[in-house]
Formats: sequence, C-alpha cells, structure tokens
Amino acid sequence: RTLMDSRACVKNAAAAWASGFLYAVLHTGNTFSIPLCQGNAVDQFFCEIPQILKLSCTDSYLREAGALVVGDCLSFGCFIFIVLTYVQIFTAVLRIPSEQGRHKAFSMCLPHLAVVSLFICTSFFAYLKPSSISSPSLDLVVGVLYAVVP
Repeated sequence: RTLMDSRACVKNAAAAWASGFLYAVLHTGNTFSIPLCQGNAVDQFFCEIPQILKLSCTDSYLREAGALVVGDCLSFGCFIFIVLTYVQIFTAVLRIPSEQGRHKAFSMCLPHLAVVSLFICTSFFAYLKPSSISSPSLDLVVGVLYAVVP
C-alpha cells in the first residue's frame, strides 16, 4: 500500500486499457481500409499485420509508416513505464532488511521480467528483422514466441 494505492492502480489500469484500445483501433482501421487483391488467406494461424499488408493491392508505405510511428510511441512509452516501475520495485526490495524477504520479493518479480523481456525482444525481432531473412516458417515461430508464449 505504500508504493501503490488504489488511485494509482486505477490510473495505471486506465492508461493500459486506453493505450491498448488506441493501438487496436489504429491497426483495425488501417487494416479494414486497405483493398486486398491477393485473396484473404494469411500464411499464419492468426491475422498478423505484416501478413495482411502482403495481401494488399496498393502501396501501403504511408499507412505502415503512420502505424509504425504511433505504435512505436505507445510501445516506447510502455517500455519506459515498465523500466521505471522496475527501478522503483527493485529499490524497495533492496531496502527489505531480511535476505529471505528480498529473495521472496525477487522470486515474484523475476519471472514477470523474463516474460516481458521475451515479449519485447521477440516482437522487436518480428517487426524489425531484415526482409532478406524473412520466411514463412521463421515468421510463424517468431509470431508464436511473442504472441502465445508470454
């Protein structure tokens, strides 16, 4: 309760929901506004944005760039928030006097940090990898790693 009161919790939850909603509306609107001339069969088991853009008839560079800028701003803001939150958590945990208490607190935080790191690293790789190493099987593995495993 010292670090996180109910008001701060509500603000954080509202910010997470609002940013997720904004991100979803951006990509949904962008996806439904492009014409598909190569059918609607996607080479993945879920509709991932890069796979849908491959089916487009039109040059979608401006759409991709706009979505990428907004998405990157939202992602960067979330990343900074996560880093600052973990700095506060680790600072508070290091102030715990007993070693057993610190161990228990770290054992609660580190799995979450591992999942967040896995998600961030694999999603960066999925969207920033050079097209020269892109293949359907690699795209599928990376998509599963960042969307399903975490």
